[in-house]
Amino acid sequence: MSRENIAVTSRWVVKIGSALLTADGRGLDRERLGVWVDQMADLVNQGHELIVVSSGAVAEGMSRMGWKCRPTSLHDLQAAAAIGQMGLVKAWESCFARRDLHTAQILLTHDDLSNRKRYLNAHSTLRTLLSLGVIPVVNENDTVANDELRFGDNDTLAALVANLVEADLLVLLTDKPGLYDRDPGKHENARLIKESGVNSAQLDEAAGESCSGLGLGGMITKIRAARVAARSATATIIAGGTEPAVLQRIALGEEVGTLLKPTQQSTTARKRWLAGQLQVKGALTLDDGAVAMLRNKGKSLLAIGVTEAKGDFRRGEVVTCVDRHGSEIARGLVNYSGDEIRRIKGKPSTRIHEILGYIDDDELIHRDDLVIL
Repeated sequence: MSRENIAVTSRWVVKIGSALLTADGRGLDRERLGVWVDQMADLVNQGHELIVVSSGAVAEGMSRMGWKCRPTSLHDLQAAAAIGQMGLVKAWESCFARRDLHTAQILLTHDDLSNRKRYLNAHSTLRTLLSLGVIPVVNENDTVANDELRFGDNDTLAALVANLVEADLLVLLTDKPGLYDRDPGKHENARLIKESGVNSAQLDEAAGESCSGLGLGGMITKIRAARVAARSATATIIAGGTEPAVLQRIALGEEVGTLLKPTQQSTTARKRWLAGQLQVKGALTLDDGAVAMLRNKGKSLLAIGVTEAKGDFRRGEVVTCVDRHGSEIARGLVNYSGDEIRRIKGKPSTRIHEILGYIDDDELIHRDDLVIL
């Protein structure tokens, strides 16, 4: 996707970070929020569909309670998020109402997107809201999420939402103008990366140079999010949220921020769901032959190609497949439990019944339930 093509894209996911929304943690900046809403309302009037991924609940809760330091206790953080959600949703609702637009709150945990049924429910709800002309405001459900269920950052959440709705464009508004080729805090000659393929080695080199060049979340999380979004052929623009009319200028194809272009076609919805599962339940180590069959032939995974199985996973759960060096090559839904696979690994499918006393499937992972990464 070129910048000129962005003018005709129809579905955007716009993520706004905490540093922008909360004036660096001092509570919601309602005046600035209103500016973004005006820009988004103009885009909706031009025919675009918009989903907002909003940070700021914890910071708003801290402000309401008069807390000066961010809590470290999980329960205090969850309480702050619960309190802050009231102000966050009210602020978005009142700003969009001024432009005669309805909003809807969507709270997600990782479990919502890793459970196939709930994933499809979330997909249907968001698509229905968009068809009604409503602006979904998405946030992580910090009030119930624990470390195992957290996305970790709203960049990742925004990218997974982009996958969920097959968005044309993911916009990550941050407190910096975009991605730099090196840390601008350390190098005066650091240059803004205006455009790049999402899998370019230049991005990895830049991320290695600076993990904090974009404030909270840093450069690495932005690149990872763009690569997740690219699974559904979604382009990503990382831009400064305080730039004048930033969203309109993006829509006009102006050279704002950093454009990261997807380098592959959209995968099927089911495989995109599988690829997006950051919570895997176990790992299968494959021999070189199995790796080649998966990567080059598009085959299913058989027990004979597995050399090791780690984890206490059950049938139907998501596992990662790694090569003998530990590099992840695929993810999929297993047809056997971890204990069962440890008994039949390295054996031909014809021996599964002999070893286990029964056979559910010839394949450990069917190719329809397997996605190559």
